[in-house]
Amino acid sequence: MLLAIDVYYIDNLAKTVGVLFDNWQADSPAEILVAYKHDIAPYQSGEFYKRELPCITELLKQVDLSTLSAIIVDGYVWLDNQGKSGLGDYLYQYINQQVPIIGVAKKAFNENTQYVAEVFRGKSNKPLYVTAVGLPLESVAEAVRTMHGKHRMPTLLTLMDQQTKIFKLE
Repeated sequence: MLLAIDVYYIDNLAKTVGVLFDNWQADSPAEILVAYKHDIAPYQSGEFYKRELPCITELLKQVDLSTLSAIIVDGYVWLDNQGKSGLGDYLYQYINQQVPIIGVAKKAFNENTQYVAEVFRGKSNKPLYVTAVGLPLESVAEAVRTMHGKHRMPTLLTLMDQQTKIFKLE
């Protein structure tokens, strides 16, 4: 199984969505997981993980890590050419390197070129920026490129993004 995770914030509340899917070419999720967290840390430039990581770890309480072949986060594993840790690497360390982490970002960050693969999908002239730890970057970039969907964003990553914004506390 693969797990893609994203977090959405409203004021002091975060909604984390995890989309579980069977393989890279899946067109529908096996399951959608949701977790809410209150009292979120404020955003700090260059230290985004301090805000995001507690939300992700809350969602991971619902998952048996041994069933996952990779976790995809909306963001970066590495922030610069010197290998400065991003959200993905902090998550990798938090889970004791049990599952490879893949970062998929929509925007370039910090002149990061050494640890990033630009992935073009569909007819888009804008790449996705893919980083990884625990798996070779080239194979991860190819896997993201072949994910289901005709557009820049793969179908399941678009679904995940949409699900985070449906903000109804149950």
